[in-house]
Amino acid sequence: MTSPNQLVLIDCPDRTGLVHAVSGVLFRQGLNIVRNQEFVDRDARHFFMRTECAGALDQAQVNAELTRVLPAEACVRIAALEPKRIVVFAGKEPYCLGELLLRHSYGDLHAGIAAVISNHADLEDLVRRFGLPFECVPQTGLEHAEHEARLRPLLERYAPEYLVLAKYMRILTPEFVARWPRRIVNIHHSFLPAFAGANPYGQAFRRGVKIIGATAHFVTDALDEGPIIAQDVTHVDHTFSAAAMAQAGRDVEKLVLAKALRLVFEERLFVHGNRTIVFD
Repeated sequence: MTSPNQLVLIDCPDRTGLVHAVSGVLFRQGLNIVRNQEFVDRDARHFFMRTECAGALDQAQVNAELTRVLPAEACVRIAALEPKRIVVFAGKEPYCLGELLLRHSYGDLHAGIAAVISNHADLEDLVRRFGLPFECVPQTGLEHAEHEARLRPLLERYAPEYLVLAKYMRILTPEFVARWPRRIVNIHHSFLPAFAGANPYGQAFRRGVKIIGATAHFVTDALDEGPIIAQDVTHVDHTFSAAAMAQAGRDVEKLVLAKALRLVFEERLFVHGNRTIVFD
């Protein structure tokens, strides 16, 4: 059985000759570069490189060699191109979750859904149809911290690498987010930073906008302000009611979330400050 290709992910201060230095290390290790992408942020003088290579990779040796040829502040990560293990958090709305379940069933998600957790029971039948575990943890009468304490044993049992908020519609505490740095992905129902908060399509309708969109981002302590992974828009006009705008927005949301998850699970992005560098 052929081993999956390996990824070498590097970000570090920029200097002349970095691509040559990295490719030299991989060559000396007998690895074949099958795809390479790099980018230099000229303002920050920072270098990013995503290299996919084939061959038997000795992680300790490659790390040691790269440490020798790269700047001292370099961040080097080696990852296998293998599906991630995820838990999806959902609320009452089915469309984003449904898209993920369908893609998962056809092997098009680059991830395995270990379970769906919700604070409502509305979507249990949908999840069960796909043969996946559904866990309902009601929030009624509970403070955020108490509710999250009840989620913790489930997350320990399912041991996901990432959490996906598919219209979960509940703010997570800073303590919860801190346990999952850059490993919680959320879909927001507007083209951030416009129309943040509740009822974005009602806001868009009243404003008479001509485009509406969606934003997928990493979750941080700042509400809807984490690093943006993917965005898209669709055109609307004066003939659209608020309900029609919401339907068009839902169609964009589910596709933006699916695209963002592909980028994350295939290790196609770097987070630098509050920005992302995306190699699509």
